[in-house]
Amino acid sequence: MIVSSDKTQLTLFRDKQAYPVYLTIGNISKDIRRKPSLHAQLLMGYIPTTKLESISNKSARRRALANLFHTCMNNILGPITSYGETGLPMMSGDGVWRRCHPIVAIFIGDYPEQALVPCTYYGRCPKCTVAADELGEYKTFPRRVQSKAIDTYLLADDENDHVFHLACRQAGLKPVFKPFWASLPLVDIFISITPDILHQLLQGVMKHLIKWLIKIFGLTAINLWCKSMPPNHKTTLFTKGITSLSQVSGHQHKRMCALLLGLIVDLPLAGGIDSSCLIRAV
Repeated sequence: MIVSSDKTQLTLFRDKQAYPVYLTIGNISKDIRRKPSLHAQLLMGYIPTTKLESISNKSARRRALANLFHTCMNNILGPITSYGETGLPMMSGDGVWRRCHPIVAIFIGDYPEQALVPCTYYGRCPKCTVAADELGEYKTFPRRVQSKAIDTYLLADDENDHVFHLACRQAGLKPVFKPFWASLPLVDIFISITPDILHQLLQGVMKHLIKWLIKIFGLTAINLWCKSMPPNHKTTLFTKGITSLSQVSGHQHKRMCALLLGLIVDLPLAGGIDSSCLIRAV
């Protein structure tokens, strides 16, 4: 089973949001799963998008929102716990009945969901124990172990909340009571979290690359070349430059990729340094 969720903005005014949870299965090929028109995703339910503004303490509010999410996911995925162990008869596409064991294998989401689902803190890696100030270092860090996380969360059954919160803080986990994945059979949530290809790889690398080039050439030079580009039906003109854009869509990222090399290919480096290595990297 492949589960995905993403908090979706429904309107540009009044901040209307929905929090859908979708389900598909790994037996369906990716070229079918990725096309919404083929309806390979099943909507399982909506998670409340309340902000719990009645709780004045911000840390307590964040803990309550995390517990609300996991309680809802427990209600949604709880029924499959027994079927994952014993199996249940299901008919496949060829009309043959088979005994199937539904196992949650993958969870897909943006980074906020990647931090919310495994109960890790925002700004930390959901898969390994790298410290926040060591992100980006060329080092290998040990993976998070689900059995140790479950042992930590079992302390919530004791009456001493202070001991539970202290153990969670030492383990780098949010103090969530009964995470939904703790009772699911054969699930390792830290392995199930997958990279967000759009935001973390494509747009994330692009954003990093643009910041790098701005640091080297400066804002003025990059934007000046953007404004100087001649009109062409195959390229998008960024008349105000590319450094002042606050919210960039995936389409705009593709258009920026198409012209980024042309913006810097003739720009001189300080001190007359050869720019061939930089251009090759871009």
